[in-house]
Amino acid sequence: MQKVVMSIAGLDPSGGAGILADVRAISAFGCFPAGCVTSITFQNTTGVFGAENVPAEILRRQILPILQDYEVAAVKTGMLPTAETICVTAELLKDAGIPALVVDPVVRSTSGFDLIDDTALRALIANLFPIATLVTPNIQEAERITGIAIESRDDIALAAEIFRGLGAQNVLIKGGHLRLENSGEPKRHYREAVDFLYVGDELFEFRGEYHETNATHGTGCVLSSAIAANLAIGLSLTGAVETAKRFVNDGIRNAPMLGKGFSPIAIRPISQSEQKREIDT
Repeated sequence: MQKVVMSIAGLDPSGGAGILADVRAISAFGCFPAGCVTSITFQNTTGVFGAENVPAEILRRQILPILQDYEVAAVKTGMLPTAETICVTAELLKDAGIPALVVDPVVRSTSGFDLIDDTALRALIANLFPIATLVTPNIQEAERITGIAIESRDDIALAAEIFRGLGAQNVLIKGGHLRLENSGEPKRHYREAVDFLYVGDELFEFRGEYHETNATHGTGCVLSSAIAANLAIGLSLTGAVETAKRFVNDGIRNAPMLGKGFSPIAIRPISQSEQKREIDT
């Protein structure tokens, strides 16, 4: 039976990020996507110009019928702009006993537009972190949540400890925004993008090519959705992260280079043979 994966996230009308990108990524792994909109943003590849948030009760009326009808195998949350929408989302997902929950703590757009205030951020930490299978902050998001500057691997390890103290069981700190040498020194002759997955006290590093490119619009959305889809089809957490990272790297390499700003990445469907190979390994 085809696995259902739900995205609860904002709408980016340009299609590069948010729920439209999530749906494409979920579909790429052969899963059936369901989507609930938390906010209608006004944006294109050059930036975010504003947003109209969906009231919490309207969000509830989107999520609940899906949970009552489908057997949802995994959920990915993205932009959750208010404390009220966060509390509604957490309540419904907790009551439903979702097998896998990937929380992408979207706090600021690539162009610098704040998507969540401090009250909502506190609600996100208190209500969603403890029930999440995985939390997936990038460096800037991790800095805001933990309150520390992250410039080295030691800083990332400290941030992971803070996340665990905040209730997160597992955290993937996406280091693509942090330019590290292989030796661990920050911001010099970087050659790799390294993501750091902490599963309890165990560390896994996922290395990939650092891309000097403007094709970065929606990378975090696609990554978290791909992880959720891979968990839904039966991969382990480490396997889901590794597969999703390769998927995003492929998307960056083959980006369509659309728009005048940060291009969306390519989202290429995964063949059934590729899916089977990933599950078997």
